[in-house]
Amino acid sequence: MPRKIRELIRELLQAGFINRGGKGSHRNFTHPKVNKPVVISGQSGDDAQRYQENAVKAAIEESKK
Repeated sequence: MPRKIRELIRELLQAGFINRGGKGSHRNFTHPKVNKPVVISGQSGDDAQRYQENAVKAAIEESKK
């Protein structure tokens, strides 16, 4: 069962990412140790796509280095 967008956002915020806003349903999260921003699109209650889950996981791992 896919996770919800709100769960991905919660993980990013707990890892120290900052929501830099966005346009429409898109949100850009940045972190000082991560080169590229993580873009999350969709409403909070929507199911997350597999590529979104992978992007969040990779960005959190990169922020720990």
